[in-house]
Amino acid sequence: MTDHLIITDEGETRVIKLRRPEKKNAITQAMYRGMTEAIDTAQNNPNIRCLMITGGSGVFTSGNDLEEFLHAGTVSSEAVRTSDMVKFLYSLAHNVKPIIAAVDGIAIGIGTTLLFHCDHVLASTAATFSTPFLRLGLVPEGASSLLMPQTMGYQRAFAMLVMGRTMTAAEAHIAGFVNAVVSPGHAEVEAHKVAREICKLPAEAVAISRKLIRTPPDELTRRIDQEAHIFGERMSSKEAVAAFTAFLERKKH
Repeated sequence: MTDHLIITDEGETRVIKLRRPEKKNAITQAMYRGMTEAIDTAQNNPNIRCLMITGGSGVFTSGNDLEEFLHAGTVSSEAVRTSDMVKFLYSLAHNVKPIIAAVDGIAIGIGTTLLFHCDHVLASTAATFSTPFLRLGLVPEGASSLLMPQTMGYQRAFAMLVMGRTMTAAEAHIAGFVNAVVSPGHAEVEAHKVAREICKLPAEAVAISRKLIRTPPDELTRRIDQEAHIFGERMSSKEAVAAFTAFLERKKH
């Protein structure tokens, strides 16, 4: 398990907490592996009724660790399709336990797209949501090109995924992918309340109902694969190379 994750079972809820504050919880491949294991090992554990993903107070995640992403050589279509990030997305797609997210700060890239795989999202007024893939010459990931238009309509999805517009917590609530907005520092507390509420419900009925109302896993994984293939191709495009070169140059100064 990576030092940048804290996995705890609190009652019947498994809490996955991102803990890399010096990098605004930027997600590494090791963190993806840890989150995938935490999700997968909960699936057949009857003692775990809910999952929670949080970044703690002040930040959710700034998305992928781009420096590691580039240095790891994840630049081909095949490398992206088999990456730890895609394995994590598969785990989200096949997960059968309710997932609650507590967002208190920035949620960039996959920090936003993973929320569309969650069942209940709490956000503080300090939360912001953005998916700046196109600014890097890339395309959406995480089945977001499917789930975001389904959840909040084509026009809002276009503004976020294509134009790179940022949403506030209040706007995300209106758009429909945030259930409730709370004060800064209270998202995780409120998420635990929601988890306890869900855990009191009949487990089988929750699982069946959740399956009925969610997008089928095979549909999600097909879109994840399609996006990953194009994403990998885009990594070697002139637009992406120029954007990443500029990013690394800024990091030097």
